[in-house]
Amino acid sequence: MPPLRDRAIAYFRDLQDRIVARVEEIDGQRFREDAWEREGGGGGRSRVLIEGGVFEKAGVNFSDVHGEMSEDFAKQVPGEGRAFTACGISLVLHPRNPMVPTVHANFRFLTKGDKQWFGGGADLTPFYPYREDVVHFHRVWQGVCSAHADVVDYSKLKRDCDHYFHLPHRDEARGVGGVFFDYLEGELERTFEFVRAAGDAFLDAYLPIVRRRLGDPYDEAQKEFQEYRRGRYVEFNLVYDRGTLFGLKTGGRIESILMSLPAKARWWYDYKAPPGSREAELTDYWLKPRDWANEDASTTE
Repeated sequence: MPPLRDRAIAYFRDLQDRIVARVEEIDGQRFREDAWEREGGGGGRSRVLIEGGVFEKAGVNFSDVHGEMSEDFAKQVPGEGRAFTACGISLVLHPRNPMVPTVHANFRFLTKGDKQWFGGGADLTPFYPYREDVVHFHRVWQGVCSAHADVVDYSKLKRDCDHYFHLPHRDEARGVGGVFFDYLEGELERTFEFVRAAGDAFLDAYLPIVRRRLGDPYDEAQKEFQEYRRGRYVEFNLVYDRGTLFGLKTGGRIESILMSLPAKARWWYDYKAPPGSREAELTDYWLKPRDWANEDASTTE
């Protein structure tokens, strides 16, 4: 059997192909591909769709890199020495219609010294949430985790996601969460089975939501609110996101690292949503962590 890292690389490349093909199918336009090499070792292929029919900006990146970390950064990462390898897929899809939520996912395998581990997850960032969409997204991940309960616990991954995708400087969640995991070691073969199941489930978690909402009407004020909320996305990715920081600190390709940022965002000064509005409801209700997978999707609370 090939080494685990070789099999992880092959899986992540194939997953990129499959996700891109399905997104192109629903969007109607094609991704641009940039193959790149990293100074210091490795490379990748970035696939980006700009001004599509459904997505204003969408990126699905694969990378397989290796080299040495700086002394300071190496001290922050488990494992001896400075040499590392990292492979994985990372994606962010920013829809045009504000009724369609933004989504992020990534799955990766890293080695450093005597340490090997998997990380990743998926999370949903709606602007005008619908209960059936949020419940559906969480139930997909609950099902994946339940099928691999010997290596992961859904409740923990859900809590970790709520904790991670949080903006401390605003004391506010970025979205409605999902699952998040890092430094998964232990039984790596079983863990890899879980990672493959999670990667395979991404399209089932997200595309049904897109299909339900892509034709929903919206006005210019709602489009502006979407762009305002995208500002929170930018703040998180530039200040806290581990993947962004890892890429910047290991000499990654800047265009690929910042692919996750939306094409358009705005920052209103001291914005206050009108009481009782859907915009106020987003922060007052939806961005509070809840056990969404066990909610009744049919209620309208």
